[in-house]
Amino acid sequence: MHAVFGNKKAIAVFVLPALILFILVGFIPIVQSFYYSMLDWNGIGEAKFVGLKWYKDLFVDDSYDMQFVHSIWNTFYLALLSVCLQIPFAFILAYILGRGVRGEKFYRTLFFIPVTISSAVIGLLFLSVLNPNYGVLNVFLDKVGLGSWQHDWLTEEKTALSGIMLPAVWQWIGYYMLLLYAAIKGISEEIFDAVKIDGASALRSMFSIVIPLISPIIKICIVFAVIGSLKFFDLTFIMTNGNPAPATDVPSTLMYATIFKRNMYGYGSAMAVFMVVECLVFYYILQRGFKSYEEGDS
Repeated sequence: MHAVFGNKKAIAVFVLPALILFILVGFIPIVQSFYYSMLDWNGIGEAKFVGLKWYKDLFVDDSYDMQFVHSIWNTFYLALLSVCLQIPFAFILAYILGRGVRGEKFYRTLFFIPVTISSAVIGLLFLSVLNPNYGVLNVFLDKVGLGSWQHDWLTEEKTALSGIMLPAVWQWIGYYMLLLYAAIKGISEEIFDAVKIDGASALRSMFSIVIPLISPIIKICIVFAVIGSLKFFDLTFIMTNGNPAPATDVPSTLMYATIFKRNMYGYGSAMAVFMVVECLVFYYILQRGFKSYEEGDS
């Protein structure tokens, strides 16, 4: 009994610094943001308590023409693209590398390099790629006889949001690939040998053996992709700065503009609180969805 109690004290000692850090940089700022979201305040002068007025403006009145609801739909679209593009491509790369190819270590490092590059650098790089006059993409389309497909990718409403998503997919696909690659490498080779003896093809092996065994990592990748899309900011801010509005607006860019350009700290804080709640709700929905799927499958 004493040993167990001693272990608990040791665990508490090691957990306490991380807990204190989380409270200081995570929990307290969220509480402060919720408090500020009930104030009409410019960050300097006297604050006026307005209750839940800003939340009503976000979803009902939209007095300042922020089109916040439209920005939420934009993040849903980004989340859908993330899950449908990043995860499948990352899995294919991870499966090919995990089953062994010549130069496996080199390709593994090569695909992961974009993750280590600053989002600012990637944003500036793709600004050149998508430039309507001299960008690589439009030049390539012209050279292969597809000039009619050329667009001003980042200023046309129909293509702007997808244009921002392109560098995001390129940047983070290596991250998910590495997670899935490590999971595939953890599968015993004896399992694959047994499958070969049974005469199963590589495709059948992938769907019947690999995917079920690494499903916990796939779930983690899906959660990361969705939550990352809901708080998407850096590439949108660098590449378009919310223009053309509201085609590329996301809640984080509206929050930034509201607080630091319009000096409306209460209104911007309401957006920040919504983003926190939104991420928590989606995390809960995903976890419940995964649990229901597993229970139904079993």
